[in-house]
Amino acid sequence: MFSAGDTAFIIICTALVILMTPGLAFFYGGMGRRKNMVNNLMNSAFIMGLGVVLYMLIGYSLSFGESINPFIGSLKNLCLFGINADSLFGSIPTFAFVAFQMAFALITPAIITGSVAGRMRFKALFFFIALWSVFVYYPLAHMVWGGGLIGGTIGALDFAGGDVVHISSGTTGLILAIFLGKRVDYMQVSYRMHSIPFVFLGMGLLLFGWFGFNSGSALAANSLAAHAFMATAVASSAGMLVWILLDIIKTGKSTLIGACTGLIAGLVSITPAAGFVDIWAALIIGLTVSPVCYCGIALIKRVFKIDDAFDAFGCHGIGGVWGGIFTGVFVNPSINGGKPGLIYGEVAQFFAQIEGILITFVIVVLGTLICAGIVKLLTPLRVDRREELIGLDISEHGESAYPSFTGLD
Repeated sequence: MFSAGDTAFIIICTALVILMTPGLAFFYGGMGRRKNMVNNLMNSAFIMGLGVVLYMLIGYSLSFGESINPFIGSLKNLCLFGINADSLFGSIPTFAFVAFQMAFALITPAIITGSVAGRMRFKALFFFIALWSVFVYYPLAHMVWGGGLIGGTIGALDFAGGDVVHISSGTTGLILAIFLGKRVDYMQVSYRMHSIPFVFLGMGLLLFGWFGFNSGSALAANSLAAHAFMATAVASSAGMLVWILLDIIKTGKSTLIGACTGLIAGLVSITPAAGFVDIWAALIIGLTVSPVCYCGIALIKRVFKIDDAFDAFGCHGIGGVWGGIFTGVFVNPSINGGKPGLIYGEVAQFFAQIEGILITFVIVVLGTLICAGIVKLLTPLRVDRREELIGLDISEHGESAYPSFTGLD
């Protein structure tokens, strides 16, 4: 039965999730160099155009259309055919559900761009995101949320996108970072972030949108949405506090960048669990994810020497895995279904979570390699050395965020 309250709630949540993409642009833009600010913004901006059109044409149908196999939906709803103003998805118009899921399809590929910042050709990124959305994101959304292999057959739980959004984007970013290689002066010269205040602004917009991201995944203005909201607030705050502590232990000083990173790690980790675990469990998830991501980032950058520029895998990939595993540990069936978690003495849900994560990795790795290989046939993936040194703002877009600036980058 149609509910005006649920509909209004989902429309507001959709707007909040859409706001996350420009928020991420500022978060990444502030972490990058001044000469790449326009490029970092543009890497998110174009997805807000491409993602909407693609999702309308084929994305929704492939993600949530009638299953033709455990991996993908049919083209029955191509161009949203068969959906009209009177169509309902539960208590909300189907168009409201389409728009909400479309917002997820925007922010997910935008996360990838943080791994390749400062060196990937814009044309190559455009083609890659288009192909990746079709061959990785839409099938994965169907497998987890559309009744496919992971969510339907295996029964793995993912409330708001641990597998679909964070593991997929973080893993893809890591693979592309390996493909592209390091930035020309990576770990050779002192690195100065262009604007720490922009990082904080981006974090604030992401946090604001994330409440719609997680609460809206209840798909109704109900007690589950309120539960997810509170779990999100607790886990993100705990993640921030622990990261601040880690910075103090290591350097003797707290950093705003660390605080922002810890909050994002907490948000990522609670995303798959927000509607399945108790609030005290959300606190544990937030407290434990920051040390894991902190060490993971150090391992990636200093041991493996992979230039994951803005730590897309370090935060989103690792944080998504941690949240998915801990969903299997703490899930309380009385909240929103599922099987009892590991702490309740049962192992079925825990192993389902592990299996779902492993399948996600396989799908993402294979899909990313295929998409990158196709794009490489069309255009070089990386800008040349001179273009990179000049900065991608000028070399790729012919614009400068600060045209009157005369200092050194």
